[in-house]
Amino acid sequence: MSPTAANVHRAPQAALGHVTFLGAGPGDPGLLTLRAVEALAGADVLVADPQVLDVVGKHARAGVDVPQPEHDEASASAAAPALRDAANLVMGAARSGKRVVRAVIGDPGLDADAGQEMLACAAEGIPFEVVPGIATAVGVPAYAGVPLRSAEGADVRFVDARTASDRCWTEVGASDATAVVSTTLDSVAAAAGELVAAGRKPDTPLTVTVAGTTTRQRTWNATLGTIAQVLKAAKVLPSPDGGQPVIAVVGEHSAAAQRDQLSWFESKPLFGWKVLVPRTKEQAASLSDQLRSYGAVPHEVPTIAVEPPRTPQQMERAVKGLVTGRYEWIAFTSVNAVKAVREKFEEYGLDARAFAGIKVAAVGEQTARSLVEFGVKPDLVPSGEQSAAGLLEDWPPYDPVFDPIDRVFLPRADIATETLVAGLIELGWEVDDVTAYRTVRASPPPAETREAIKGGGFDAVLFTSSSTVRNLVGIAGKPHNVTVIACIGPATAKTAEEHGLRVDVLSPEPSVHKLAEVLAEFGAERRAAAVEAGEHVTRPSERRPGARRRRT
Repeated sequence: MSPTAANVHRAPQAALGHVTFLGAGPGDPGLLTLRAVEALAGADVLVADPQVLDVVGKHARAGVDVPQPEHDEASASAAAPALRDAANLVMGAARSGKRVVRAVIGDPGLDADAGQEMLACAAEGIPFEVVPGIATAVGVPAYAGVPLRSAEGADVRFVDARTASDRCWTEVGASDATAVVSTTLDSVAAAAGELVAAGRKPDTPLTVTVAGTTTRQRTWNATLGTIAQVLKAAKVLPSPDGGQPVIAVVGEHSAAAQRDQLSWFESKPLFGWKVLVPRTKEQAASLSDQLRSYGAVPHEVPTIAVEPPRTPQQMERAVKGLVTGRYEWIAFTSVNAVKAVREKFEEYGLDARAFAGIKVAAVGEQTARSLVEFGVKPDLVPSGEQSAAGLLEDWPPYDPVFDPIDRVFLPRADIATETLVAGLIELGWEVDDVTAYRTVRASPPPAETREAIKGGGFDAVLFTSSSTVRNLVGIAGKPHNVTVIACIGPATAKTAEEHGLRVDVLSPEPSVHKLAEVLAEFGAERRAAAVEAGEHVTRPSERRPGARRRRT
């Protein structure tokens, strides 16, 4: 009997993948939506516009495939396209069953030609979703301090100058709507001329913003009739960078007097400052976040490297002593000490449960946070100064009635001071002072970083210890005299001065976060002085300032 169509075995069709069209916003990494971060974490393949790859890449999982469009020389004379564009990469990955994220600048529906890629997915039955993003034409004016609508509810028109027709210019020019024009720096004057020719008055206020929502953002106030002269006077044009995109807002809402009150982003105290943070990325993470909140651009340069102790036996005996009940306390004086003990635990197959019955002390909040991440809640964190001295002030003396064991395990660096050991002994405790890690001078940073340090490319540098001063100067050279020097305390300031540096900012307490806060206050005062004098606000690296007062 002949087989029928119903009982013929067919190989199952390969499952198709899924595509997420994702808007990455105008440039500020903080503008990614929660759904965008979630989609990135689950992607097998990430196809991103070059402008947003850094923004979205940090949220993708380890091992994600990030293909780049490439020129195929072999097909240059054939019918196949010479450039494997993003659409081809997306479709190829989706056909093979991958979960693809297609990340575009701004919003997929307003800033990118993602509609054609969506139609291609629909034509092949590939499921897709759209994660909206902050559109460039909406986000940039918000960061420039230019509201697009008011209580009167004026119309808003969005114009792409590259594709705008004569009819478009005529309609926008004849109306009183707020016009948001996407163009380039060297074409903005031509766009203004189109609007004037179509009926807008030459004295209509205009703002032009470049690199919007990033710490490179800069905004100019002008009118339709004066924008060419304003950009020329600011020495922005002519320029080889004239092709960079800008957002121009035309209308009364962009008037200079109003923007002076609403320009919240560019008026941050350290806006655009390039700040050198001579610590490792792990140590500098929260400090760098704080600097970004002030508008700065932190640049982390490790000045020390952490290595295991030369003889590990002492550390191994101490960790085993934790498990066998040798210690009443363990005191952590750094994040690196926590990391060293944690790595040794993992080597022995132990976890945070091994701390059961042992009191745990942390020298400060950052060390305490690293313990909490390990699953250990510290019993003692200094209530005052976050240092060995502050820890000793709160440390209880040994009491044979309440303390069944009189011994403390102190894992620390090979170059640590004896302050804590001596203080604990004075309080009646026996101390196992164990080298958990060694600190050595880090390798020199890249040549361009060294040149920026010595040539005045940084606006400020934060020194958090005397060793960071000595090591930075040793591996990269002495910071230029235009660079603002900020020190965590008098001892660090003295070391900086011994190396020929002028100290501008001195923290009133030994806290990296207080140091950043006082640097921000210094920047705010500097900005206020320039505004009061009617001068353009500049960064230290942009010009040599006059005499500056130390901030304490």
